[in-house]
Amino acid sequence: MNTLTHTDIVLVVDDSPDALSLINDALEVEGLDVLVALEGRQALTIAKRIRPDVILLDAVMPVMDGFETCKQLKLNSDLADIPVIFMTGLSDTDDIVKGLEVGGVDYLIKPINPAELIARMKVHLKNARLTKSAQSALDSTGQHLFTATNEGEVRWATPQTYALFAKAKVDGYDLSGTFVSQLAAWMFGTLKPGDILILKGLDYPLSIRFVGQHSSGDRLIKLIDGNRPIEAALLRAKLDLTEREAEVLFWIANGKTNRDTAEILAMSPRTVNKHLEMIFPKLGVENRTAAAGIALRLLSESF
Repeated sequence: MNTLTHTDIVLVVDDSPDALSLINDALEVEGLDVLVALEGRQALTIAKRIRPDVILLDAVMPVMDGFETCKQLKLNSDLADIPVIFMTGLSDTDDIVKGLEVGGVDYLIKPINPAELIARMKVHLKNARLTKSAQSALDSTGQHLFTATNEGEVRWATPQTYALFAKAKVDGYDLSGTFVSQLAAWMFGTLKPGDILILKGLDYPLSIRFVGQHSSGDRLIKLIDGNRPIEAALLRAKLDLTEREAEVLFWIANGKTNRDTAEILAMSPRTVNKHLEMIFPKLGVENRTAAAGIALRLLSESF
């Protein structure tokens, strides 16, 4: 059963004192801690100081409206996963869609029905807790994972991913930046789990691998250290290969030609071929297709 707890903090943002009073009374009956703001900038300041568990946000306000406020919240990695429920007197479909597009999880048409508001909050708080639990589990595994919108904007990432971003001086929120523009262009096409993109023009070599798509529409992506992919380390350990042989096999298994692999690893295509000549007998195979098959099977069982 979905429940609200006395530790939940709700930030209510509305320029109408009457609306604030009505909502505040309904939430206090539930024993919740309520913070209030009269416009968007004030709401952002409060949220940064005291992180709420859910935000009830009026769409039309002076200074900064609810749409822009929600947009700014989602750009802040510390606040991005807070569920935002829009409250609006606008019943026009375009306005409702706009609220959802900037990151809102739900909307209520004014005048607000307190019972409906509480029911919606219970659902979204439960979903937020489940999401946070899953993200914490991923954070603790040390995996280089992140989610991104179809426009290439990073929505969430593990600490390990942010560390690699820092090495490459990547800004996952700069929509005009090199990383985001490459990611957006790549995701515009049809992607299959396992597809890899080698990123260009960064201060540190990175690649990304498509994992899958969330029901929200965001894409789950794995970040690969171009210098030392963890998959290559696994191949080295499991197949008794040298470090260079393992790196060559990793990229061959991901569909790269000898020339592509040579470019990634800063060696000549001839050297790549020599490594393959050493790899084949170690794996008991005669060609690159069979070698790639063994590597992919091993990787699929391990990740």
